[in-house]
Amino acid sequence: MLRLPMVCGPGDDQHRLHLFPRRMDDGRRVIPLPERVARWRWSRGYVENAADAVVLALRDERAAGRTFTMAEPQALSMAEWVRAIGVAAGWDGEVAVVPDGTALYGGTLAGLDFRHEWIVDSGRLRRELGCTEALPRPESLCRTVAWERAHPPAAPHEALFEYAAEDAALRAAGWRP
Repeated sequence: MLRLPMVCGPGDDQHRLHLFPRRMDDGRRVIPLPERVARWRWSRGYVENAADAVVLALRDERAAGRTFTMAEPQALSMAEWVRAIGVAAGWDGEVAVVPDGTALYGGTLAGLDFRHEWIVDSGRLRRELGCTEALPRPESLCRTVAWERAHPPAAPHEALFEYAAEDAALRAAGWRP
């Protein structure tokens, strides 16, 4: 059994990265994240690296009847993740940490609980089967951003991009949008 993290990359029909490259391409100089969201860590993996791990586990007899977890070795906070996406997108803006409870992203964050991080340890897969990422994070993010730009969602959730409300929230938090 191979447990996978949040997998992103070309072909992601959930467009998990779309929210940030679109903001960057729309000329947003500041991307706000509520404090709890900015600190929150989540294990991730690039689609081709996840596929390589699956093939490795299927081909290696030592994996038979065992459970492994695949993920990048370091779980970035959301603020670090957005900055890494920004580098891949050629964006030189800032990530603004704003107070929790700030109304952002069309209210989609309101019902989510960011008290508990989702971090997994892929050490066993690495130690016992020799799994490594063929594509490091910077390259995988460049490929993902390029794919998101070339294949935007057919029906994006426009409430996520209410920039007037976002600018007001940024100003209230002391940022200049």
